[in-house]
Amino acid sequence: MINIDLKPLLKGGISRYSLVVAVAKRSRDIADEAKEEGEILVEKPVSLAVEDFLNDRYSIRESDEIKKF
Repeated sequence: MINIDLKPLLKGGISRYSLVVAVAKRSRDIADEAKEEGEILVEKPVSLAVEDFLNDRYSIRESDEIKKF
């Protein structure tokens, strides 16, 4: 299980909800890409997705409506 500090991922006022949705979508994409290529993943897709966001390979954009809550 991965235990990380969420503060760097929540920078700029990103909500936890948006973070969870973004990581879920990215991890699904990672798993689908691996399946298409016949690749066996050593790490879990969720861990790889979190690393992508931590290393700024992907970013989260929230609409103004979500930022209000």
